[in-house]
Amino acid sequence: MQTFSYDQLFQFTYEMLIKIGCPKHDAKIASEVLLSADLRGVDSHGVARLSGYVRLWEKGRINPTPNVRVTYETPSTAVVDGDSGLGLVVAPFAMQVAIDKAKNVGTGWVSVKNSNHYGIAGYHAMMALEHDMIGISLTNASPLVAPTFSKERLLGTNPISVAIPAKDQPPFVADMATTTAANGKLEILQRKGLDTPSGWVQDKDGQPTTSANGVKDGGALLPLGGDREHGSHKGYALGAIVDIFSAVLSGANYGPWVPPFVAFLDPLPNLVGEGIGHFFGAMRVDAFRPADEFKSNMDNWITRFRSATPTPGNDKVLIPGDPERELEAIRMKEGIPLLEPVVKDLTELGERFGVKF
Repeated sequence: MQTFSYDQLFQFTYEMLIKIGCPKHDAKIASEVLLSADLRGVDSHGVARLSGYVRLWEKGRINPTPNVRVTYETPSTAVVDGDSGLGLVVAPFAMQVAIDKAKNVGTGWVSVKNSNHYGIAGYHAMMALEHDMIGISLTNASPLVAPTFSKERLLGTNPISVAIPAKDQPPFVADMATTTAANGKLEILQRKGLDTPSGWVQDKDGQPTTSANGVKDGGALLPLGGDREHGSHKGYALGAIVDIFSAVLSGANYGPWVPPFVAFLDPLPNLVGEGIGHFFGAMRVDAFRPADEFKSNMDNWITRFRSATPTPGNDKVLIPGDPERELEAIRMKEGIPLLEPVVKDLTELGERFGVKF
């Protein structure tokens, strides 16, 4: 394990994105989105993914200079075409459209097609906070998840993030996959040579397994809950909702047709849409009640939940967003740790493109 400063990793990421043809403004935004994951402890979606984006560019599946644009809109809704750009760039554009619409009419809702992997869901939802708005961020993803009772992989990990402002308390920020675990966590366990907890993965025959390579070997991730007895049908339903809002609504690919993030797998023939899809919402708090009143009540809500009596062996009850916020402060000060396989991967990537890591 080696530790690097935020500035070191930001500069390397920025220079790499410039090398593949991204304009400076886009490279800056994409680097911010990617590094926000490392700061907040979502290591699977940070710089460890940089080489994956580069490989997609090498395969011609990412357009480094996209014409991201609104193709259809009403006062409160829009569809954005990402022109095969980096989702790290397309998503902030689309979320800003939602925010601008909310400023005008109270709420804004934007569905996106023709995009790519957009990084950490929470970054985009949190864009709404500084405007006294509630932010919502959803995306579909590579089909690695088997619906309850299925052996086939038909859904992605399809995350949901909701960010809600408060007054004196930190904001409420939920950011979660609709699976028991995100695929990136399997990648981390693979690098460490560890097994998964039970309930994360099934093998190619639909049987439970704890192999971190279970998905690579033809198995599937499991919906949130793990199995029917523990509520996997609810996780399946949540993942399906994300897929429909993100893609069926926008004209992106959905279900098993979502293009895979890994470059060694080509998209299925006979695609049903364009690229992958996202969905964003922004709701102006004062479209419902005075913002100060709402935020004061959010403070009260957060304070009461935080003061709940903890169960034996636990120090405190957490609010969604607490662990990520605390880790962000630590990592911004002390640095971001990277596993040796990630360091090796980034070093080799830099050598190929003439960028020192």
